[in-house]
Amino acid sequence: MTITRLLSSCVFAAAVAFAQTPAPAPAATPAPAPSPWSVGGIDFSGLVDGYYSLNFNHPASKTNQLYNFDVQANQFSLNMAKLSLAHATGDKDPVGFQVDFGFGKAFDIIHAGEQAPGIFRNIEQAYISLKPPKAKGLQIDFGKFVTSAGAEVIESNANWNYSRSLLFAYAIPYYHFGVRLTQPIGSHFSGGFQVVNGWNNVEDNNTGKTLGFVGNFTGKKISWSNNYYTGPEKTNTNQGFRNLYDTTVLLTPGDKFNAYVNFDYGSDKNVGKGSNTWAGIAIAAKMQATEKSAFTPRFEYFNDMDGFSTGTTQKLKEFTLTYEYKLPEGFLARAEYRRDWSNQKFFDRGAQLGRADAQSTLTLGIVAFFGPKR
Repeated sequence: MTITRLLSSCVFAAAVAFAQTPAPAPAATPAPAPSPWSVGGIDFSGLVDGYYSLNFNHPASKTNQLYNFDVQANQFSLNMAKLSLAHATGDKDPVGFQVDFGFGKAFDIIHAGEQAPGIFRNIEQAYISLKPPKAKGLQIDFGKFVTSAGAEVIESNANWNYSRSLLFAYAIPYYHFGVRLTQPIGSHFSGGFQVVNGWNNVEDNNTGKTLGFVGNFTGKKISWSNNYYTGPEKTNTNQGFRNLYDTTVLLTPGDKFNAYVNFDYGSDKNVGKGSNTWAGIAIAAKMQATEKSAFTPRFEYFNDMDGFSTGTTQKLKEFTLTYEYKLPEGFLARAEYRRDWSNQKFFDRGAQLGRADAQSTLTLGIVAFFGPKR
């Protein structure tokens, strides 16, 4: 708890000092998007994302354990199909909106714990924006929006690797419902404050609210994002707060090489004594070999100290190597090798549950997309 209070103080101070917007994903050299599709002031964008994954453990469940979105093994699968409509705020138009909807395994996983009516399971984001003309850049969003935490995002083409990290899958939330404020201060700092129902729910499971503090610094070759969430997340009680500190340092020294370091520390206090904690770090680098191809290695360590996130008390490591090739505009292919290993017998092998301490996969992912990236 001493560590949690210290981190809370640091993040709150950073949020006040920086006053920043939600942290962008560290996609410093993303695949180029085609020209925007616009009709009557509304921008349209979308994607179709599919893959084939070979799991060398050949689990009977046909599931890549610990994965997020690309979870189906030894078969062709649809990750997601998505369509977005947006109208951005501007100097002469203070009101805007964003709506992202679709279907696929990714949407099922994101909304696995959602208690709201079924229609919300097909909506990734739906919020309205207000940017008062004389408020010096202040923007207020209300509705459902993706979390500010994390070094990766839900859309595959906006990340460096095809599979998501352990930190993305088990350390942070996916989305929130509520209000967020973002305010730039100068050309390098921005800050944000959020009041939301909680983690991954449109309809709250209690009467308490979760607070989010965001603070970002953006320089020419380095950026630093900080996020802190705190609030009650247990059903039908406001006791036992869940706290999360998330930070990412993104290095962009040039067109040929970019890197990031992402760190997460979380705790979920019990109603009585004690708490569940988890922590992890991820390091990735994107090396641009040619105009169309790139390599991205990623390594991470995740300590699920009390089994709160993965269901097993364990220490996990993960290494991923992704080769990316940009085909015609708006078409991206990625070939990826990934190995996960644990200090416990956690992974299935064939029909034998919890037989292996490691899992290796080969995955080919293909994403077709159009319109502006957000």
